[in-house]
Amino acid sequence: MRWLRAFGEVVRSGLTIEETRLEPLLALRTAAGVAIVIGPALWLVSPAYAASAALGAYSAGGATFQRTCRPRKVIALGAGAGLALSTFVGYLAAGRLVTFLPLLAVWAFAAGMAWAVGSTAGIVAATTVGSMLVTITLPTSVGRALEHAIIIALGGVVQAVLILLFPIRRWGAHRDALADALAAVADYARRLRHDPTAPFDPEPLMTARDAAAVTPSQARTRPPVLHGPRGLAERIRPVVAALADPDVGAPAEGPGRDRARELLDAAADVLDAAARSIRRGTPAEVPARSTDVLRVDDEHEVLEGPARQAAEQLVELLGEALEIARSGDARGRTPTPPGPTGARFLVRPTMLRLVPVVIRAVRHELRRDSPVFRHALRLAAVATLGYLIAARLPLGHGYWAPLTSVMVMRPDFHRTYARAVARFAGTLAGVALATGMVRALGPDAHVFGALTVVSAGLSYTLIRTGYAYSQCFTAAYVVFLLGMGGQAWEQTVPERVVLTLLGGVLAMLAYVVLPAWETPRLPGRLADWLAANGRYAAAVLRNYAQPTQEHHTDMRKALLASREARAAWQEAYDRARQEPVRPRGLTSREAQEAQEALKGFGRAAMLMESHLPRADSRFVPEAERLAEALEADTAQAAVDVREHRNPDWGRVEEVLHAWEHAAGDGSPVVRRGAELQKLALEDLATAVSRTPLERDVGSAREERRVRAAVAAEGDGSGPAHRAG
Repeated sequence: MRWLRAFGEVVRSGLTIEETRLEPLLALRTAAGVAIVIGPALWLVSPAYAASAALGAYSAGGATFQRTCRPRKVIALGAGAGLALSTFVGYLAAGRLVTFLPLLAVWAFAAGMAWAVGSTAGIVAATTVGSMLVTITLPTSVGRALEHAIIIALGGVVQAVLILLFPIRRWGAHRDALADALAAVADYARRLRHDPTAPFDPEPLMTARDAAAVTPSQARTRPPVLHGPRGLAERIRPVVAALADPDVGAPAEGPGRDRARELLDAAADVLDAAARSIRRGTPAEVPARSTDVLRVDDEHEVLEGPARQAAEQLVELLGEALEIARSGDARGRTPTPPGPTGARFLVRPTMLRLVPVVIRAVRHELRRDSPVFRHALRLAAVATLGYLIAARLPLGHGYWAPLTSVMVMRPDFHRTYARAVARFAGTLAGVALATGMVRALGPDAHVFGALTVVSAGLSYTLIRTGYAYSQCFTAAYVVFLLGMGGQAWEQTVPERVVLTLLGGVLAMLAYVVLPAWETPRLPGRLADWLAANGRYAAAVLRNYAQPTQEHHTDMRKALLASREARAAWQEAYDRARQEPVRPRGLTSREAQEAQEALKGFGRAAMLMESHLPRADSRFVPEAERLAEALEADTAQAAVDVREHRNPDWGRVEEVLHAWEHAAGDGSPVVRRGAELQKLALEDLATAVSRTPLERDVGSAREERRVRAAVAAEGDGSGPAHRAG
């Protein structure tokens, strides 16, 4: 993608209105937290203290809107504590560049490294850098600095107390994550009716798994309706895929295909009803026609073989989903205590036990080629440079420039540039709106305090509709806040516009000077996904060779690792498509073809998983040899992809060739699944193959090497090596 086109995409993305569900009650509660701290501070103390309290309450409230399944009150308390600490040490070092600049650089670098933990931690950490920069009132002593820090922390405490006293949609994030997973499988079933090889995005299942991880105390109060449906969605997904697939399921045409379409449509209806029930906490009705379809008649059933087996399994699983859809939370009045061994729920570490996890994550990213590490360097450099440049300009409030840079910068190119454009556009609109109101109303701290609360509420309401639109009211909020603190609009508005533009430009230039492009990393991400898929496919095959609990556990771990590798590839691929750099290692077309090939490879393994044998079933001993060949070939192919060599599937070909005469003795599903995997691997090899010129040079070198090996074998001086 060229730079001009990339800028066009950036502007379009930055000003796009996102279609999302507004949450006015949450915005009202959070805005009330801002009002609660502003009112008493303005009435009992001073406008300066009210401004500090509003800073803490507003930032802590905004942090609770991040998409995370962590308890919102914990996030509010953490954000308030971080804001207070950064403000306190910032106050102590402010006024002297020799002390403030090193502190700012170190703090900004640490905030950038917080992205190693996750986006929520990175965003909250960035707000603490902003609070360090916004020194509304410089204290004259350490005691005054501590007072302002306590006032800011109080804002976070107030937001946490409001969340505790007035919970809105208790367990709402967990309900949404689980409902989205069921709805995603329902949508998948509907698409399979028309496209038997339709792809499935595992991200909703990954999010649901993350939401299912709770602490022991949370497990005691979690609604029972949230206990089992995630595993149900995991089990239904491969079954509907196996039913729809013409290779191992229903025939491509005829009555069997019509019956499969009926079952898939009924499955989608049941899963949608279960999703609505979980999301709303109320019983849901399933259409009668769908329940009638979910009956497998022994005499009149047209499906046979593996297709019938998949249909019976699907009906059994959907029966469990019907219970969920019809019960809602009716059964959930009594909390279910967790088991003593912790096996009944996924354990999420508490905040204290999360510390070593955070340390390991940050340590893992402390390397030169890490996007998080390079983001932290950019953040530290831009924050200090912006502060220095703004301090030398004949403008007041120089912190607006580094503040803008810190708040818009993200670890990737596209979001950084899009947020810079959106922030500048929103700032212009918000400043113009607030300026007109300030000039019309005149200086009045109480009126400005009320307008500050209203602006905060509107900003919270629009926080998920697009950064530019929420930023419009954030800019108005800041203008009213400064007006309440005694700053005249003539001193703040023009300066804020100019310095915001300066900060956005610095953030953009930082990514050009010290980029962290994903395009060169695509071969590595693809290799990781290939190796993870190979381990998953091998784990599935080992369950056919010997279905033990240990092998089943290994298969589950391999599946989760495969999903994580696929998600990492997809994120890198999406970012690379938006970067204005030339392809390195993989062209855009090659990456797309390789992605489709690996999806097909993983899908074949999923189809085999849906027909895993029971403990008393007939085993397939040939599957163990194929598992070893697949795991070895994909591991070596991952190395080849990283080093831009053509992969080879010699071991897999040998095992399949030896298995050809024994096909009648094993499972037809395994045999057909292995063939599908081999075809997918061949497609992958074609996708990542070198250019014709490189291939010709490589072939000539390989031919010379083979001739030398054959000559050596004839002389008895060495073994011959297989080509490839």
